[in-house]
Amino acid sequence: MRCPKCGHLNDKVIDSRSAREGDVIRRRRVCLQCGHRFTTYEEIIKTHLRVIKRDGRHEELDRNKLIKGILRACQKRPISAEQIETMADSIFRELDNENDREVPSSAIGEKVMERLEKLDEVAYIRFASVYRRFKDVNQFLTEVKGIIGKT
Repeated sequence: MRCPKCGHLNDKVIDSRSAREGDVIRRRRVCLQCGHRFTTYEEIIKTHLRVIKRDGRHEELDRNKLIKGILRACQKRPISAEQIETMADSIFRELDNENDREVPSSAIGEKVMERLEKLDEVAYIRFASVYRRFKDVNQFLTEVKGIIGKT
Protein backbone atom coordinates (compact mmCIF):
# COMPACT_ATOMS: atom_id res chain seq x y z
CA MET A 1 0.00 0.00 0.00
CA ARG A 2 1.40 3.41 -0.95
CA CYS A 3 2.07 5.72 2.01
CA PRO A 4 -0.14 8.85 1.76
CA LYS A 5 2.67 10.97 3.24
CA CYS A 6 5.86 9.93 1.41
CA GLY A 7 4.57 7.62 -1.36
CA HIS A 8 6.78 4.68 -0.32
CA LEU A 9 5.29 1.27 -1.19
CA ASN A 10 6.45 -0.77 1.81
CA ASP A 11 4.38 -0.77 4.97
CA LYS A 12 3.53 -3.03 7.87
CA VAL A 13 0.03 -3.88 9.13
CA ILE A 14 -0.02 -3.21 12.88
CA ASP A 15 -3.72 -3.88 13.58
CA SER A 16 -6.66 -5.47 11.74
CA ARG A 17 -10.29 -5.35 12.83
CA SER A 18 -13.64 -6.26 11.40
CA ALA A 19 -15.93 -3.31 10.68
CA ARG A 20 -19.49 -2.77 9.40
CA GLU A 21 -20.76 -6.10 10.69
CA GLY A 22 -17.93 -8.06 9.12
CA ASP A 23 -18.30 -6.66 5.59
CA VAL A 24 -15.13 -4.59 5.86
CA ILE A 25 -11.67 -5.06 7.38
CA ARG A 26 -10.06 -1.98 8.92
CA ARG A 27 -6.26 -2.07 8.93
CA ARG A 28 -3.83 0.25 10.73
CA ARG A 29 -0.56 0.46 8.85
CA VAL A 30 2.83 2.06 9.39
CA CYS A 31 5.10 3.16 6.55
CA LEU A 32 8.51 1.47 6.79
CA GLN A 33 10.16 4.51 5.17
CA CYS A 34 8.86 7.52 7.14
CA GLY A 35 6.99 5.91 10.06
CA HIS A 36 3.65 7.58 9.16
CA ARG A 37 0.61 5.67 10.46
CA PHE A 38 -2.53 5.44 8.34
CA THR A 39 -5.76 3.45 8.08
CA THR A 40 -7.07 1.45 5.13
CA TYR A 41 -10.36 -0.36 4.62
CA GLU A 42 -10.68 -3.59 2.66
CA GLU A 43 -13.98 -4.87 1.29
CA ILE A 44 -15.28 -7.23 -1.34
CA ILE A 45 -16.13 -5.47 -4.58
CA LYS A 46 -19.56 -6.58 -5.72
CA THR A 47 -21.42 -5.96 -8.92
CA HIS A 48 -23.55 -2.96 -8.14
CA LEU A 49 -27.31 -3.20 -8.05
CA ARG A 50 -29.27 -0.98 -10.39
CA VAL A 51 -32.45 0.76 -9.27
CA ILE A 52 -35.50 0.85 -11.52
CA LYS A 53 -37.04 4.25 -10.77
CA ARG A 54 -40.79 4.97 -10.80
CA ASP A 55 -40.50 6.63 -14.21
CA GLY A 56 -38.65 3.61 -15.68
CA ARG A 57 -35.15 5.10 -15.59
CA HIS A 58 -32.28 2.98 -14.28
CA GLU A 59 -29.51 4.21 -12.01
CA GLU A 60 -26.88 2.66 -9.77
CA LEU A 61 -27.97 2.00 -6.19
CA ASP A 62 -26.30 4.76 -4.17
CA ARG A 63 -25.71 4.07 -0.47
CA ASN A 64 -25.19 7.78 0.26
CA LYS A 65 -28.52 8.67 -1.34
CA LEU A 66 -30.24 6.01 0.78
CA ILE A 67 -28.60 7.35 3.95
CA LYS A 68 -29.57 10.95 3.08
CA GLY A 69 -33.22 9.93 2.75
CA ILE A 70 -33.16 8.12 6.06
CA LEU A 71 -31.32 11.01 7.73
CA ARG A 72 -33.93 13.47 6.50
CA ALA A 73 -36.70 11.39 8.08
CA CYS A 74 -34.72 11.01 11.32
CA GLN A 75 -33.78 14.66 11.67
CA LYS A 76 -34.04 15.87 15.29
CA ARG A 77 -35.02 12.38 16.45
CA PRO A 78 -33.10 10.30 19.02
CA ILE A 79 -31.50 8.10 16.35
CA SER A 80 -27.72 7.80 16.09
CA ALA A 81 -25.69 7.92 12.89
CA GLU A 82 -24.55 4.38 13.73
CA GLN A 83 -28.16 3.14 13.76
CA ILE A 84 -28.73 4.72 10.34
CA GLU A 85 -25.50 3.21 8.95
CA THR A 86 -26.48 -0.22 10.30
CA MET A 87 -29.94 0.14 8.75
CA ALA A 88 -28.45 1.06 5.36
CA ASP A 89 -25.99 -1.84 5.51
CA SER A 90 -28.73 -4.36 6.34
CA ILE A 91 -30.94 -3.02 3.52
CA PHE A 92 -28.04 -3.28 1.05
CA ARG A 93 -27.22 -6.82 2.18
CA GLU A 94 -30.86 -7.89 1.93
CA LEU A 95 -31.31 -6.35 -1.52
CA ASP A 96 -28.09 -7.95 -2.75
CA ASN A 97 -29.20 -11.38 -1.53
CA GLU A 98 -32.73 -11.12 -2.92
CA ASN A 99 -32.24 -9.48 -6.30
CA ASP A 100 -30.50 -10.22 -9.56
CA ARG A 101 -28.72 -6.92 -10.23
CA GLU A 102 -31.91 -4.81 -10.60
CA VAL A 103 -34.30 -3.71 -7.90
CA PRO A 104 -37.40 -1.51 -8.12
CA SER A 105 -37.19 1.67 -6.04
CA SER A 106 -40.45 0.61 -4.36
CA ALA A 107 -38.68 -2.41 -2.82
CA ILE A 108 -36.04 -0.13 -1.31
CA GLY A 109 -38.67 2.25 0.07
CA GLU A 110 -40.62 -0.60 1.65
CA LYS A 111 -37.50 -1.96 3.35
CA VAL A 112 -36.71 1.49 4.78
CA MET A 113 -40.29 1.90 6.00
CA GLU A 114 -40.26 -1.56 7.59
CA ARG A 115 -37.17 -0.69 9.62
CA LEU A 116 -38.17 2.87 10.49
CA GLU A 117 -41.54 1.70 11.80
CA LYS A 118 -39.73 -0.48 14.35
CA LEU A 119 -37.13 2.18 15.17
CA ASP A 120 -39.07 5.45 15.42
CA GLU A 121 -42.70 6.11 14.52
CA VAL A 122 -42.19 9.82 13.81
CA ALA A 123 -39.32 9.09 11.40
CA TYR A 124 -41.53 6.42 9.82
CA ILE A 125 -44.37 8.91 9.22
CA ARG A 126 -41.96 11.50 7.81
CA PHE A 127 -40.48 8.97 5.39
CA ALA A 128 -43.90 7.59 4.46
CA SER A 129 -45.25 11.06 3.65
CA VAL A 130 -42.53 11.56 1.03
CA TYR A 131 -42.26 7.97 -0.19
CA ARG A 132 -46.02 7.47 -0.57
CA ARG A 133 -46.47 11.04 -1.85
CA PHE A 134 -49.22 12.09 0.54
CA LYS A 135 -51.47 14.54 -1.25
CA ASP A 136 -53.49 15.74 1.73
CA VAL A 137 -53.91 15.54 5.51
CA ASN A 138 -56.33 12.60 5.22
CA GLN A 139 -53.61 10.36 3.81
CA PHE A 140 -51.33 11.48 6.62
CA LEU A 141 -53.99 10.71 9.23
CA THR A 142 -54.69 7.29 7.73
CA GLU A 143 -51.01 6.36 8.11
CA VAL A 144 -50.90 7.68 11.69
CA LYS A 145 -54.07 5.72 12.57
CA GLY A 146 -52.42 2.61 11.15
CA ILE A 147 -49.50 3.04 13.53
CA ILE A 148 -51.75 3.78 16.48
CA GLY A 149 -53.71 0.62 15.73
CA LYS A 150 -50.52 -1.47 15.89
CA THR A 151 -49.48 -0.21 19.34
